[in-house]
Amino acid sequence: MFEALTRYGVTRRAFEQEVYDFKAWNPRQFAEDAYKTIDDRPYGGGPGMVMMAQPLEKAIAAARNRQSSLGVNDAPVVYLTPQGRLLKQADLADLLKLDGLILLCGRYEGVDERLIEKEVDREYSVGDYVLSGGELPAMLLLDGLIRLLPGVLGDADSAAQDSFADGLLDYPHYTRPDVYNERSVPEVLLSGHHDRISRWRLKQALGRTWLRRPDLIAVRELGFKEQQLLNEFKQDMDKKE
Repeated sequence: MFEALTRYGVTRRAFEQEVYDFKAWNPRQFAEDAYKTIDDRPYGGGPGMVMMAQPLEKAIAAARNRQSSLGVNDAPVVYLTPQGRLLKQADLADLLKLDGLILLCGRYEGVDERLIEKEVDREYSVGDYVLSGGELPAMLLLDGLIRLLPGVLGDADSAAQDSFADGLLDYPHYTRPDVYNERSVPEVLLSGHHDRISRWRLKQALGRTWLRRPDLIAVRELGFKEQQLLNEFKQDMDKKE
């Protein structure tokens, strides 16, 4: 599954250029019985199976040993779980400061709580929904993190201008042709006037965030300029109606 990171796109190029290092461990290789068992029925009854602590603890130890051999110590263990705090862009920026990470991907009904209490430092969720396992959330976290590393993106400003980088959704983007299906690119983007373009983009980012993610606007302390631009956006909306 993780070949999606190491074999495709900008994350592949970054991996081949050794901007980051990656290795995956299958907990089955650390199981103690002949059947490579890594899950069992939950105490107290109920549906599904629970991942056992012992194979996971040994897998985490193997990850720590490898990181130590590369000069990385005290890397936190991050558990991807629907019960974790919602992963946000600011969390990626925080994780970027670390020398390494160990990502724990849950399966089935979850992981034995004793393993979490002993080994896990942080828990993240990628949304209020349930997936078959933590692998896809781990890949989401890694993709978001890797593209922030210096030199990964062709344009160093790309990550800085992404949605959520400054707490707002991104502004609309356009490319050639100037007119498509009788719809034109906004005139200001063709003007070559950089100050006007910057003003328009901030106005659109504020307006789009207000329309689609009002929760982000509600917690943002708008300065005079931002409030003015948002009011203009709302007035433009009223005129269209």
